[in-house]
Amino acid sequence: MSINELKKSDFYYDLPQELIAQDPLEDRSSSRLLVLNKKTGEFKHEHFSNIINYLHKGDCLVLNNTKVIPARLIGTRVVKTDGNDVLNGKKWVGQLPKECAVEVFLLKRLEADLWETIVKPGKKLREGATVSFGNGELTGVIEEVKPDGNRLVRFKFEGIFEEVLDRLGEMPLPPYITHELKDRNRYQTVYAKHEGSVAAPTAGLHFTQELLDKIKQAGIDIAEVTLHVGLGTFRPVKEDNILDHHMHSEFYIVDREAADKINNCKKNGGRVICVGTTSCRTIESASDDNGVVHPGSADTEIFIYPGYRFKVLDCLITNFHLPESTLIMLVSALAGRENVLAAYEEAVKERYRFFSFGDAMFLTDEI
Repeated sequence: MSINELKKSDFYYDLPQELIAQDPLEDRSSSRLLVLNKKTGEFKHEHFSNIINYLHKGDCLVLNNTKVIPARLIGTRVVKTDGNDVLNGKKWVGQLPKECAVEVFLLKRLEADLWETIVKPGKKLREGATVSFGNGELTGVIEEVKPDGNRLVRFKFEGIFEEVLDRLGEMPLPPYITHELKDRNRYQTVYAKHEGSVAAPTAGLHFTQELLDKIKQAGIDIAEVTLHVGLGTFRPVKEDNILDHHMHSEFYIVDREAADKINNCKKNGGRVICVGTTSCRTIESASDDNGVVHPGSADTEIFIYPGYRFKVLDCLITNFHLPESTLIMLVSALAGRENVLAAYEEAVKERYRFFSFGDAMFLTDEI
């Protein structure tokens, strides 16, 4: 099958609803691990805590140290009339009716107090509209409605925005997770540092600090990069021909230390093993045609699908992804569509847990 003939439906698989993990496991590293030989399609069932047995001295593990912000804000639409706060055109006293509630979802910070957002309901939040959060502790004014429907919102607050957001915001769990998250730290990796993501790099959720320490002691280097995951990671591919899909943009940073670690690993014959598709997209975006990773920062719209030639990445640790998503296309580019779909079929058969809080795969060159 040629690249031009690849259809969205070529990446579909049947997934029973009950296999979508709704809650994280108590022990991060106790999830299951399907080890897949990316060349032969051979697979093996493991536990994630044993991932160290498949890593070798001289390898380099690449982590995405982005941190998820509580990007979901629930507030009320407010209009000033004769000095009175009016909600949806009527003066209101007491508890607000549900229809007054609006949601503002933070996507990207443009200035200190200006964010690109998604709002619901959009029809009632046009330019000039004001939204109040937390009894006025935070307010936002719609400054611009973009052609794609996103809004630019200017926020007003006292103190430090991150602290206000931490009090008022909710973690932006994916739409397929319906359970309430009791501990918001469980939607963060243990190595999360730089705030800016609206979704977690979920492959990293399986690592504990103890496991990372063991990996370092075994002579495996660890390089940290940053890619702030956007909501577009959940955006479905709508076009039947996947080449017509427009990939979302995400901001990444690769510092000198990380670039040197990755380049030295390749130079010395080690394997570069990315933890998650976001780490993969970062180093592939930051590298030249010779596979040399360069330090720097930029926005990337890289779309990886079968036929792509990986310049840096050798192996990948990742979760199980949605049918027909750009993420399963990336995994298929590394291990082959047939191998990946066969492995997914096996995971369904063996009742693996899927998606963000689910189990993991290791796409490697040996078992």
